[in-house]
Amino acid sequence: MLRKIRIIFALICFSALTLLLLGITWHGYVYMTFVAKIQFIPAVLALNVTAIVGLILMTLLFGRIYCSVICPLGVMQDVFSWIGGKIKRNRFNYSAEKRALRYVILMIFIIALIMGFAPLTTILEPYAAYGRIVNTLLKPLVDTLNNYIADIAWEHGSYAFTPVEVWLRGVTVPIVAALTLICIVALALKSGRTYCNTICPVGSMLSLLARFSLVKVRFDKDKCRNCSLCEKNCKASAIDFRNGTIDYSRCVVCGDCIDKCRFDALHYTLDRKNQQHEVQIDTSRRAMIVATTSATVAATTAKAMAAVNSGVATVSDKAILHRQHHILPPGAVTHDRFAKKCIACQLCVSACPNNVLRPAADAGRFMQPEMSYERGYCRPECNQCGQVCPTSAIKEFEVWEKTDIHIGHAVWIKENCVVLNDNVSCGNCARHCPVEAINMVPYKDKPFQKIPAVDVTKCIGCGACENLCPARPFSAIYIEGHQQHVYA
Repeated sequence: MLRKIRIIFALICFSALTLLLLGITWHGYVYMTFVAKIQFIPAVLALNVTAIVGLILMTLLFGRIYCSVICPLGVMQDVFSWIGGKIKRNRFNYSAEKRALRYVILMIFIIALIMGFAPLTTILEPYAAYGRIVNTLLKPLVDTLNNYIADIAWEHGSYAFTPVEVWLRGVTVPIVAALTLICIVALALKSGRTYCNTICPVGSMLSLLARFSLVKVRFDKDKCRNCSLCEKNCKASAIDFRNGTIDYSRCVVCGDCIDKCRFDALHYTLDRKNQQHEVQIDTSRRAMIVATTSATVAATTAKAMAAVNSGVATVSDKAILHRQHHILPPGAVTHDRFAKKCIACQLCVSACPNNVLRPAADAGRFMQPEMSYERGYCRPECNQCGQVCPTSAIKEFEVWEKTDIHIGHAVWIKENCVVLNDNVSCGNCARHCPVEAINMVPYKDKPFQKIPAVDVTKCIGCGACENLCPARPFSAIYIEGHQQHVYA
């Protein structure tokens, strides 16, 4: 029963998060975002006290069920481990905990998190790793299938499916995602939860608490017949049937051992009468201090550091401009704050209906999203990125606040303007500016040639002017980002 309950809840969380990352939300993304916001590291970075306390209490009460129910990377490993079990049954054996390795990686992760070293934290964080896998590897396939179905449906007079644009937003993220997927799948097929119990910083952090959980899987020595099925089916390699012990720092309470036991010798219970057969728990002050400090330091540091219409007008053959300051989405507040809070999970990239968010390519902002306006612009009526961000790297804001957030300002480039180069009238930038920050004024002594004049105090940096500028390959007007967003 434990295993069945765990599988049901795991599938619910896993499916909701996967659909959210794929952008298949049926207008219910606000509710489905809940699953992203209860991921451990995003909750710490967002200072989501309710989620943090809830996850800690859950671990102290029931063990590491977070890893087998809520964490998408953990559930994905279980799926591939299950597939590996179909190929070779009873393939696991007990192995000693790699304590030095896992806690060294944990401390490196915490230091990197404190210092805001994005390249390391974004790679190690499990939820972000899964987000990149879904967004860059699976989503293009799903979108292509959607377009194929839409073509067939349209031929038969049905408009139930809407075609979407499929395009590569960068090269770095797909490569990192593919390498991550290959490593995790290979480990899961061969040895189950090796990644969780050696590399994953969240697993290591929760393992410090799981040792002290009240409800655990326990041996009944009187019933045990030493058949070894529990050990051979423990994907965490945490059960030593010869000594009747379980390493609770690695046990993810999956229930597989209980399901496989033929003699009813394993129970998930509060009963401590057989406690002498368990792994000796390290009750030293050091373990408790590390467990408490790990979460506290990350939360304190984060505090100190403290999309809706589709059918965007698409202009093809636009080249990406070189900006002196890159553009961050509304709600990012400052570049430093965003860099320290964003874990590059790509959820905002997937959720953006306007195709303006994409992962950065440079090492300093490794895979973190930035804005660019070759395929769309940031519509004033959209606040989807802020609603889905689980770490509050993009602060949530109301739609009516959008036009009060100045993320950049427009800059006119004389050499690119079609008015001067082709001797034609245009005014496209002024016509489509949603905040009337652009006026067309006569160029020198030529009253019939009007060029844009930008009022930077009004400009919010939405990119409508840049996106809809007819100049090719580079727009005659573009947006320079602000290091700190200005709130009118």
